Amino acid sequence: MESYMKEPTLGNPQNTIAVLQKYNFVFQKKFGQNFLIDTHVLDKIIRAAEIGKDDCVLEIGPGIGTMTQYLACAAKKVIAVEIDRALIPILQDTLDGYDNVKIINEDVLKVDIGKLAEEENEGKPLKVVANLPYYITTPIIMGLFENHVPLQSITVMVQKEVADRMQTGPGSKDYGALSLAVQYYAKPYIVANVPPNCFMPRPKVGSAVIRLERYKQPPVKAENEKLMFRIIRASFNQRRKTLANGLKNSAELDFTKEEVEEAIAQLGKGASVRGEALTLEDFANLSNILGNIKN
Repeated sequence: MESYMKEPTLGNPQNTIAVLQKYNFVFQKKFGQNFLIDTHVLDKIIRAAEIGKDDCVLEIGPGIGTMTQYLACAAKKVIAVEIDRALIPILQDTLDGYDNVKIINEDVLKVDIGKLAEEENEGKPLKVVANLPYYITTPIIMGLFENHVPLQSITVMVQKEVADRMQTGPGSKDYGALSLAVQYYAKPYIVANVPPNCFMPRPKVGSAVIRLERYKQPPVKAENEKLMFRIIRASFNQRRKTLANGLKNSAELDFTKEEVEEAIAQLGKGASVRGEALTLEDFANLSNILGNIKN
């Protein structure tokens, strides 16, 4: 017999306000807290994340448990990692009756996610869903990718301009190190734009839900991943400079002016090319050429 699961109640603003008042909850600026109060957006996130009854979901920053209730109804299991200790008693209350949720009071950057997947999901990849605080979006997403934790997809609410940056290609002003890093590990797809009035308190900027589908193998072959990312960072550190100048002036790289110019020529690009004109494949090839110069 299936266990009876409560209907989610927190997508409704009145219920959210009632919970916050009951606990005299004070929004913490340092944690960038904005709680979702729109059931349509919540439904969209669950659909976009393709959560099914076999899935184990890692939710980062559950807040008062609004999305957690929806995830719990859709998934086999939800692991909710919340950094703010003041929210733990609220979560225990709002998630009472959802017996497939585990709450962890911890900074997600310090959690061993590989171990979690091992213990909670027999080592199978987790699906990550989150309404991320804007100030920490990039470190969290890059941390998840770079540490090669077992992930199938990441579906997150982020600032609209960050979502645009993750998805854009060469030549656009939003294109940069974040675009390339995300696209090396995953296929990005913007699911929905979300206006400020869907949150409490209202953020000053628009948001977007973006889904990042993890690649089994990166789409390009970089012999030295770390070198490639050092080259990418150096190329965008001073956007108005040519690629050659960016690479020569970088403290992270130790190539001579001649080596850099030779590599760019081998790549088939002119001397005045800028980093923002290069594709992910170009950067992988450039890092392979430069890596071989030193060997």
